Amino acid sequence: MIDTKDSADTASSAVGSDQGNGFHYARRGSITEAAASDSSIEGYEAERMAARTLLSAAEEKKLLRKIDWHLMTLCSIMFLLKNIDADNVSNARVMNKGSPSNIMTQLGMTSNEYNLVTTLYYVPYIVAEAPSNLLIKRLLPSRWQSRIMVTWGIALACHAAVTNKEGLYVARFFLGLFEAGLFPGVILQMCYWYRPDEMSIRLLYFYILGNLSGVVSGLLAFGFSHLDGAHGLSGWQWIFLVEGVITIAFGIAVYWIFPDFPPQAKWLTDKEKAFIQARLPGNAPQAAEMNFNWREIIESLKDIRLWLFTLIWALFTIGNSGVRFYQPTVIADLGYTDIASAQLLNLPISIFSIIVIGITGAFADNGRLPRPVYPLSFLCIILACYGTLYAYPNNGGVYAATLIGNGLTSAWYPMMWPWRVQTTSKATGSAFSIGFVNSYGQIGGAIGPHLFQSKYAPHYGEGGEEWE
Repeated sequence: MIDTKDSADTASSAVGSDQGNGFHYARRGSITEAAASDSSIEGYEAERMAARTLLSAAEEKKLLRKIDWHLMTLCSIMFLLKNIDADNVSNARVMNKGSPSNIMTQLGMTSNEYNLVTTLYYVPYIVAEAPSNLLIKRLLPSRWQSRIMVTWGIALACHAAVTNKEGLYVARFFLGLFEAGLFPGVILQMCYWYRPDEMSIRLLYFYILGNLSGVVSGLLAFGFSHLDGAHGLSGWQWIFLVEGVITIAFGIAVYWIFPDFPPQAKWLTDKEKAFIQARLPGNAPQAAEMNFNWREIIESLKDIRLWLFTLIWALFTIGNSGVRFYQPTVIADLGYTDIASAQLLNLPISIFSIIVIGITGAFADNGRLPRPVYPLSFLCIILACYGTLYAYPNNGGVYAATLIGNGLTSAWYPMMWPWRVQTTSKATGSAFSIGFVNSYGQIGGAIGPHLFQSKYAPHYGEGGEEWE
């Protein structure tokens, strides 16, 4: 589709062609009834082409800003809350460490037993992700995402009531079960609104706010550690209770304000609704499709790309999840400062992640490099970064490697997902493929933390050797 400023050409013909290159084009705002009925062009879809020419380039840009405001703002806040609520267990581990009110002391848990909390979170999360994504179109995203947030908020608040390790295990299990589906549901919903080449910049906003969770979590852990004992609750109980209540409140609001699909958006005109759906690629899911199609699932399972992306995701999360889970613990054990203030040393890592995401995301959609180059390059740099831990096994080296490695790791995700959604197809196929990759790719989250055995503490050097 070509915009032209040549008024003479616009007046002469609605549908034109470049005979030298074999291209046919339609000018925006110029499709006439006669041109729309032109069946001489192979593959020409008159209704879709007419809808794609309804808005000018300036109107399209304005429309995308409106969609960003209504959709991506809410999605980003949801992702922020998800990251805060999923990662707070790692901060709780070192809150008020050395005192009777520390969560591990109060619940009578060893370091290796505490590692199970993340495994028990990811197991139901992995199993429930794909089925959840298959329900989101039938039940509508606003209702389904609201259900997800309210139920996981309740499960999170219940963490404050546990009195033993078994109770914590049960609470984490239900948190993973109820939280499953939020992230792949957001990615799937974006496919109904944006083209794949537009997703990196939207995921840029999404992941920047999501990684702000590291800053928020560190500040909350620092604050609630000083609230230890208030009203008979330990610091770790306060953090679970307050974050759970906030999640429940926002989840209720999501039911009323979260947009579903373009045809249901009351803040769009009929012309804008038709334009949004017509501008999407042919393999993109559409709201008018049937809610479930077994054939699309079978075709997705036959696609080798599904298994390759899942393998890449799983291998990546094994290393990333372990480091992310133990990051507050390792920093606290470095001995820079007191335990409460050590939470603040997590902030530079999160801030650096946000900066890296912003810089890389700005170049992702320029088309100058093949999309796979970005995530694969990041992967090489991340491996090299963590490899320096063996060359510089000291406190400064550990912190520097964690800072740079986690920063690039965070930028890897928004580079990867637009590449993935380009290979999905239709409503059921896209829902299943996105849910499947994100769910079984998260198996690393269940395995990663177990690489940090207590015998390797406090610096977790290879073979348990102490770093000087």
